[in-house]
Amino acid sequence: MIRITDILDQASAYLPASDVALVQKAYVFSAAAHAGQIRLSGEPYLSHPLEVSHILADLRLDAATIAAGLLHDTVEDTEASIVQISNQFGPDVAAIVEGVTKISKMNFESKEQAQAENIRKMILAMADDIRVLLVKLADRLHNISTLEFQKEYKQRAIAQETLGIYAPLANRLGLYRIKVQLENQSLRYLKPDVYAQISEGIDRYEQQGQAYIDKVCAMIQTVLEENDIKGRVKGRVKHVYSIYHKMKQRGLTLDQVFDMIAFRVVVNNLRECYTVLGLVHSLWKPVPGKFKDYISMPKANMYQSLHSTVIGPDGERIEIQIRTEEMHQLAENGVAAHWAYKEQGSKKAQEADRFSWLRQILDWQGDLKDSRDFMSTLSLDLSQDEVYAFTPKGQVKELPEGSTPVDFAYTIHTEVGNHCAGAKVNGRIVPLNTALKNGDTVEIITDASRSPSRDWLHFVKSGKARSRIKHWIGTEERARSLTLARELLEKEGRRMGVNVSKALKNGEFEPVVREFSFRQVDDLFSAVGHGRITPKQVLRKLLPKEEQKAEERKPQDRSGAQAPAKSKDKNDAIFIKGVDDVLIRYAQCCNPLPGDPIVGYISRGLGVTIHTQDCPNVANMEVERLLDVSWGGQEESKVLPARIRVICKNERGMLSQITGLLAKEGVNIDSGQFNSSVDGMSEMDFVIEVKTTTQLYGIIEKLRKLESVHEVTRFATG
Repeated sequence: MIRITDILDQASAYLPASDVALVQKAYVFSAAAHAGQIRLSGEPYLSHPLEVSHILADLRLDAATIAAGLLHDTVEDTEASIVQISNQFGPDVAAIVEGVTKISKMNFESKEQAQAENIRKMILAMADDIRVLLVKLADRLHNISTLEFQKEYKQRAIAQETLGIYAPLANRLGLYRIKVQLENQSLRYLKPDVYAQISEGIDRYEQQGQAYIDKVCAMIQTVLEENDIKGRVKGRVKHVYSIYHKMKQRGLTLDQVFDMIAFRVVVNNLRECYTVLGLVHSLWKPVPGKFKDYISMPKANMYQSLHSTVIGPDGERIEIQIRTEEMHQLAENGVAAHWAYKEQGSKKAQEADRFSWLRQILDWQGDLKDSRDFMSTLSLDLSQDEVYAFTPKGQVKELPEGSTPVDFAYTIHTEVGNHCAGAKVNGRIVPLNTALKNGDTVEIITDASRSPSRDWLHFVKSGKARSRIKHWIGTEERARSLTLARELLEKEGRRMGVNVSKALKNGEFEPVVREFSFRQVDDLFSAVGHGRITPKQVLRKLLPKEEQKAEERKPQDRSGAQAPAKSKDKNDAIFIKGVDDVLIRYAQCCNPLPGDPIVGYISRGLGVTIHTQDCPNVANMEVERLLDVSWGGQEESKVLPARIRVICKNERGMLSQITGLLAKEGVNIDSGQFNSSVDGMSEMDFVIEVKTTTQLYGIIEKLRKLESVHEVTRFATG
């Protein structure tokens, strides 16, 4: 456990004594506030704020940030108040602590909505002071490193949020070391089978490849010395998540990932960077299309380096990164490497450039009221690399990788995007879904009679474009949904004996609005028009109590007509807030299992389809038809299908070994498909029936231990 003396020693190395005293004072306050509190691990709660502040001190941040790290949970989890923090530690520390503190005094419809609003609050706070995010990242880093003490469903939910939001935010701040740890730990809980395989593969590679790393480093060092260039060279195997990401992007197995080693050359100045690049290319043949100059065109987080992939000794693909010492410090510690204090006005312009991505998020986030929509758009906006395109007048526009002319149009102005009718790229007319490349010059053609199309949502990449399009469509569809809802309610009202017009006029819908947690009648009607609530559910609330009970006893089909009661056996595992008596089906594209984070989708005529939250198909669904769902109390009472892929040696008895193990585990094989390749390997795909993700990953781990098995993974059809 980290001690306060360790933190004070760290801070003393670069902070004046008065600042170190502030950190000491914050420790005393935090220790008193958290006295008697225990973490799930059994450690005193104080160990957590100590670890958080240690991470912040290791980044050499200012005293206010380190103090806020010690105090960040006091307002949320103890009797301390923001006023007390402000009085004792000043407005800076108080503002950071308040920005990190969750919104706890508001009622939300779901955990997802609460999560989204807390992240929205944090983003608004970090727009005023980026130190809010630095404390939150340190907080998340320590929490995810102790995640084994949480329940499995919480582990997966926290890991998913970390991978979708916090790791990309660390990347945007250039905090490479924190980003790597967040990504690796998230993968460990989201894909334990994949994480274990890649980790073992890296260990084997490091043991076998150290001699190769030493050989390449020596060759580069010799070339530097021969040309009178002072520099240092280091080789390393890439981290687990980056290898997984490459495998997923390119559809590769671990054995097919060739460029697992990266070498870094750190030199004294800019001129030497390009000199070394030429020397490396004269030594080994560069791979076409695998050179990136992030020095002349830095990343959004101000990262600078030359990247080139070459065919190294023995025909191995290796990546070479070349940078100066200053660039290296920025690459490792990002914004923390040259912290801009608020009183240093000369750095304001530089700081504005570094956080331009944050201004873009603030620009669109207010348009997205739906919490799930906000979270998915934020995750999409943060997770992508950038391309740079030019207006005809030479103005540079920074866009997410894969962006189209529609994304470009919205960076100019919302009205230009809303009335985009066509585009020219480098002087040629192109389709609106054309992916832009670095250096493209884009001219937008507008037409006042044109308006956004829902089809645009299938190809736009930027959060701003996505939010503006959805806002336009939402406004148009809301008007249509209100008209439809009125018709549906009046039709159902005639059957149930409820005069909808009279009830509206007399204000009888107001209690119903509150009961369903909406703000106004139009919101309730919109939910009916979009199919999230049935007319029967609404109108039932207007009946006298006795008639309500009688209606509830009548089973209904989807058309509203009386129907015979059906068994709820199939639905017992799923809980849908505010909805009952609805047909449930499980998506075959992702095969959700109890323990997986899930989402429901209203399928017209098919009830509600359950998908995993990370199912690729969810991203393209209409957000108005998505529902908050969770696993109920009966999730282990029935079996569900799961797909696994086994890659093994093609030898006699392998199928028997695998099926025998599955039979021993009491698992039924629903179907299987087998393919053999010329390299002596077999790929076996099975659909097996399991009850939970815990059972599934336990089986995967046992299969992996079979001698001739190379890989076992869970997979979806996509």
